[in-house]
Amino acid sequence: MSAITAQLSLIKFFLAQRTAFKKFCLSIVVVLAGLISLPSAYADIASFGNCISRMKVLARSESISDRTVNQVLDKVKHIPRVIELDRRQPEFTQTFAGYFNTRISDERVQRGRALLTQYRTLLERIQLETGIPAQYLISFWGLETNYGGYFGDWSVTDSLATLACDPRRSAFFTRELLNAMRILDAGDISQERMIGSWAGAMGHMQFMPSTFLSYAKDVDGDGRRDLWGSIPDAMGSAANFLRQSGWTPGLDWGQEVRLPSSFDYALAGRDHMLSLAEWVKLGVTTASGAPITPSEQKFALLVPSGHQGPAFLVSKNFHVIMRWNRSEFYALSVGHLADRIAGAAALRRMPPADTDKISREQVRQLQMDLLTLGIDAGEADGILGSATRKAISHFQQRTQRIADGHLDMVLLAAIRQAASMASR
Repeated sequence: MSAITAQLSLIKFFLAQRTAFKKFCLSIVVVLAGLISLPSAYADIASFGNCISRMKVLARSESISDRTVNQVLDKVKHIPRVIELDRRQPEFTQTFAGYFNTRISDERVQRGRALLTQYRTLLERIQLETGIPAQYLISFWGLETNYGGYFGDWSVTDSLATLACDPRRSAFFTRELLNAMRILDAGDISQERMIGSWAGAMGHMQFMPSTFLSYAKDVDGDGRRDLWGSIPDAMGSAANFLRQSGWTPGLDWGQEVRLPSSFDYALAGRDHMLSLAEWVKLGVTTASGAPITPSEQKFALLVPSGHQGPAFLVSKNFHVIMRWNRSEFYALSVGHLADRIAGAAALRRMPPADTDKISREQVRQLQMDLLTLGIDAGEADGILGSATRKAISHFQQRTQRIADGHLDMVLLAAIRQAASMASR
């Protein structure tokens, strides 16, 4: 072997040893990182295990059978992804245009009309018994699960156990977990088929377990309340919920209306109910411009996109819809989709697309700014709800603007400036 060849061999040897040493060091780092994370992982597992042990004692004290307690809680899994979803909040606030336009489509309307025809006999029988019109049940079905197209793919008991053992809303989800076990105890569904959303909503109509126990019905007569596999049970249970929530038979949810150019938008809001006769005197007409038949039935006025968007008069039944979901946007979508399924046309005035993206942090700051100005906007939670819109309307009145409660970037900046000056 020449001297040069020997030197090259020696260099290759040292390079190989250097590479091996690097890999060894990297593996040590990985192991150490794993060891550092182990206490946290073990703590989470141990905490969940201790929680489930306590849950077993609680479930047995609530007279849930040992069979169900063992069947559910011996195999229940902690799902970190459920906690992530519970903590997740959208970065930007949802506008009415964004909400409504993604949920009311021609395809969904046509599918709803077809299902209304397909299940007409069943739905007419339910309407005769409960007073709930068929198109509303189909509308809820469409918005909740796209007519049964997607129930969610989470184990309800795993999701509820994960949330019950998390401190944020433990009491609420503990109750829901116990109620889910009561449903299993009653034999309405098997644990394997009890699937739903990450938060535990179940079946065609996305009932939480407590809602299931209070309102679910066995309509098809097979001895089980099956909201997953039985359309009669699902429709009848939804109707029972609405009836017991105070639905007034023969009263529509509301309607789109046209407002006069001089309208006082300070009259808008769910807490300001006037009779139809009073709204007529204020110049409110149907969306087509035709007169509204006056009556003493009381309605509230909503302008979810401000004065440039559609306006709606909503009845007591609208408030019943909101017992299902506390969102005005949701209830407006249910009502309009029901109308479309029954044959009505689309809105005459569509909500204008909002180009401004307002973040939840900006809304939170807005709520604090309004409080600085002596206007109560409710909790500074970053949610643009009815209390915050009412507070915005108050500011608009105070500053001689159109008091429609609608927020855009120009108004946001004006409120920020006013609050800054007031705090000096």
